[in-house]
Amino acid sequence: MKALKFAFAFVIALAVTAGAAVAEDYPSRPIRVIVGFAPGGGNDLFARLVMRKFDELTGATTVIENKPGAGGRISSEYAAKQAPDGYTVLVAATGQMAIAAAVFPDLSYHPTKSFIPLNMIAHFPLMLIVAADSPIQNVKDLVAFAKANPDKSNYGTSAPPFTIASELLKLKTGMPGVAIPFKGTNESNLCVISHQCLFTISDGGPAVPLIKGGKTRALAVTGAERSAELPDVPSMAEVGFPEVNIALWSGFFVPAGTPAPIVAKLEKELGRALADPGVQDGLTKMAVTPGGSVGPDFAKVIDADIEKYKDVVKAANLKFQ
Repeated sequence: MKALKFAFAFVIALAVTAGAAVAEDYPSRPIRVIVGFAPGGGNDLFARLVMRKFDELTGATTVIENKPGAGGRISSEYAAKQAPDGYTVLVAATGQMAIAAAVFPDLSYHPTKSFIPLNMIAHFPLMLIVAADSPIQNVKDLVAFAKANPDKSNYGTSAPPFTIASELLKLKTGMPGVAIPFKGTNESNLCVISHQCLFTISDGGPAVPLIKGGKTRALAVTGAERSAELPDVPSMAEVGFPEVNIALWSGFFVPAGTPAPIVAKLEKELGRALADPGVQDGLTKMAVTPGGSVGPDFAKVIDADIEKYKDVVKAANLKFQ
């Protein structure tokens, strides 16, 4: 029995030593960073900003690979099947992780079982957007116009979070609206500018430059608090619709089974990149709050969100395909 215990302890010690050696050499080749949305969207902008600093701090080489489609789920499905060696990192958002797990019973991956959550990049409200040259000045105007012109009431959406927020707005105001799907929020914003969409609910990354550039107008931000980047834009709670309270996050993930020493190294170095003042400032300018939960705490946030969105989808009687 003593010999067996000694042998077992020896194997464990050997594995720990081997894992540490692997982490010491990591990364020895380029790291692929998978983004589930088209270039120019919020998650793409987050990834490029953070990974530039990550490369600078670590000497690593990272390559952004955009795999848009199905609200980010294509990229998650792809990343879940990659070797768990630290050379595939997924940048994923609430929609393709927590919301997808809440609304798609046949989802081929699970956000906290198929993946190891690393660092939250940011968390943020969404923005209700119309064209800058639209006569619509506020949420009340939007609701009135949509009710009076149901044939012109449509909205751009690129993923379930934006659809859920838009459908909640319809539910709580009684306004009509038909969804027009896109591959990324940048396209949804452009649809508004071209007047092919009446409105969109967007993340801040692609939206803020267009708002500040006078191309679009923000009518409200979801939730109870205003955005520090757009202090003159009221919250949904202020305009009378506190239930339209969809707040999102974005974060880094690796496939389940990635060695613990590599996970720890990634968490540490991504944390350093996220703490950089330039990165913090860049994220803040995209109307998000930088940083957030890390590791097991991030996983707890995701699991809690799954249950919350199950309740929202049921209450709003939403169906997704």
